[in-house]
Amino acid sequence: MLYDRSSLHVPFRIRDKFAQLDFILFFSVLFLGLISIFAQFSSNGGEWSSQVTNHAIRFFIFFILFMAISFINISYWNRSSLILFLIFILLLLAVHFFGIKVKGSRRWINLSIFILQPSELMKIGIILFLAHYYHRVSTVNVNKLKYLLIPLIALSIPFFLVVNQPDLGTALLILFSGVVVIWLAGVRWKIFAFLSLLVAALAPILFTLLKPYQKSRIMTFLNPELDLLNTGYQIMQSKIAIGSGGFFGKGFLKGSQAYLDYLPEKHTDFIFTLYSEEFGFIGSMILVFLYFLITYRMVHIGNITRSIFGKLFCYGFSTAFFIYVTFNMSMVLGLLPIVGAPLPILSYGGSSMLSIMFGLGIVMSCNIYKNYYFS
Repeated sequence: MLYDRSSLHVPFRIRDKFAQLDFILFFSVLFLGLISIFAQFSSNGGEWSSQVTNHAIRFFIFFILFMAISFINISYWNRSSLILFLIFILLLLAVHFFGIKVKGSRRWINLSIFILQPSELMKIGIILFLAHYYHRVSTVNVNKLKYLLIPLIALSIPFFLVVNQPDLGTALLILFSGVVVIWLAGVRWKIFAFLSLLVAALAPILFTLLKPYQKSRIMTFLNPELDLLNTGYQIMQSKIAIGSGGFFGKGFLKGSQAYLDYLPEKHTDFIFTLYSEEFGFIGSMILVFLYFLITYRMVHIGNITRSIFGKLFCYGFSTAFFIYVTFNMSMVLGLLPIVGAPLPILSYGGSSMLSIMFGLGIVMSCNIYKNYYFS
């Protein structure tokens, strides 16, 4: 649909851009960040350590970055998407050759200033690239084979690079993020059904290709009591902690499972477990509502923005954001295998927070420039 560009208001002054912010999204993200600082403080035994300081500094720096990104015209992110995607691919390749190896995985690269996990940035990079690609492809052509090859290749390269690190959890999240955009672009469900059946048929073969620890995680998911002192320990302690929180929780800084160190990784992937033990069902529902509100506002912005790129990015990122939250919470509740999926903003980790705030900044840019149309 074409619009009379002369009738479209594009804010230029900072004051005008600030007035166009989605303040519900703005304050929801800010409130979630403040909760995350208190959660990290609790995970460190109620002491203001370097871990808590780093998390707080990262959040406020990335929140400023979130605002700076939101003030940049959305058309810039459309034009830059291919370059950013290629940069993230190069960073993944750099990890393969020069990355830091920790506990058998090579996922990080030392950039002197900070240590970066490029696979987290690729979660946003794949959505940017596909939103840009389908912005220029007519809906009549999206189901033609030649127009499906580029998205499939773009998905396959980062997926296999991240699987090779190995990091199956992040690779799956990248895959799901890209598939969502392809589906939203109008690709027929029959194609997805065929690919799903193909993956299901190859599942036994794919299972044999997994690393031993990945196989043990799947087996532990199917039967957590199989090895309670090893692979099943973490998930059982997580369930005990969440259940012991009850309806109202044990209170801030009073979580026994976390404070007695029964719960590993309580500051990263299992931060929701610590939060649930301290604040119970009521506190957990408040946190879930906050994540829901952020997701809803992103979908709302996608509804009102006029560019196809903006719509695809907002819908794609909001769905991916919802998947990240669902994966993490389902994982700590024992509903999914442990895959190493951080809880957005709440979990400790600079690369994860950077990618989320980067994505949120582009969504906010779509809101500020919602009346800006570009072909």
